[in-house]
Amino acid sequence: MGDAILYDYWRSSASYRLRIALNLAGIEYTTERVDLMKGEHKSPEHLARNPQGFVPVLEIDGLRLTQSLAVLDYLDDTRNLGLLPKDPGLRARARALAHSVAVDVHPVCNLQVAKYATQLSGGAAGMPKAWMQHFIRPGLEAFEALLTDFDQAPFCIGDTPGLADICLMPQLYNARRWQADFKDMPRICAVEAACAAHPAFAAAYPDQVR
Repeated sequence: MGDAILYDYWRSSASYRLRIALNLAGIEYTTERVDLMKGEHKSPEHLARNPQGFVPVLEIDGLRLTQSLAVLDYLDDTRNLGLLPKDPGLRARARALAHSVAVDVHPVCNLQVAKYATQLSGGAAGMPKAWMQHFIRPGLEAFEALLTDFDQAPFCIGDTPGLADICLMPQLYNARRWQADFKDMPRICAVEAACAAHPAFAAAYPDQVR
């Protein structure tokens, strides 16, 4: 394996993003498991790596990097992945598409947020599933509408996978997990099929690395 180390949890959406990008870049890496269900992300050892207590953490090029979107930018800048278009206007719109799920949907659908909402509700029936569905489907509906602004062929923006695809696929995994239906969204379904057939995405799929 390579010198890069990914501190990872198999179901973490943010970790899933980095696995895809590392695969796209052809970077060999060693995985160190941080079991969120066992609370290992709050251990002194992991907090020394990332004071926020989150995964992923990527050690690469003599650096220790946190926050998946920032790490994706680093990998794009240093490995020339072409995750965003060159044109400034299209680049901004493509970044907004990716952020619509990574920044707006994912944080409120983090499991610790949903668990806290369940606690505040007094354990209301259907929680946290109802919480997840409340946010995931509208977020995907907006993503589907935003895709009309781009030349989807077959990925979100053109014929190569980019930042939006990397951010979308983990959210679709969560949508299926929590039964937030999106089968009536043909653009998203087409992107999902293209990504699922791509080796870098297939190898990063949570059920492949658990």
